[in-house]
Amino acid sequence: MIAPLMDVRGMRHAALLDAEGQIVDSAGVPEEQAGQLGLLVSAGRAVIASLRSATGASTWTELMLDVNGGPVLLTPHGDQVLLAAFDDVASLGRVRFAVRRLLGT
Repeated sequence: MIAPLMDVRGMRHAALLDAEGQIVDSAGVPEEQAGQLGLLVSAGRAVIASLRSATGASTWTELMLDVNGGPVLLTPHGDQVLLAAFDDVASLGRVRFAVRRLLGT
């Protein structure tokens, strides 16, 4: 399902994680990083919950984190989260467009 994201220039890897942080589908994820993705998404969900509480927002559309390995875009898809890791913040627009096209939003 998410393999087409790897055709986007600058994309490093992508993964779809369920509500428990388990990988449902992935593309290009280095084996040594697979276990860390659930932790990153859990931390992102905590940040989102805090921001939603502080702002009174009922939903969220995406969250970009600039972590040690580079930028990561978290996008909700039902109760799952699509994680897209890419090379540089300058690629954000291209990555967002590709993610939205893939998810049909």
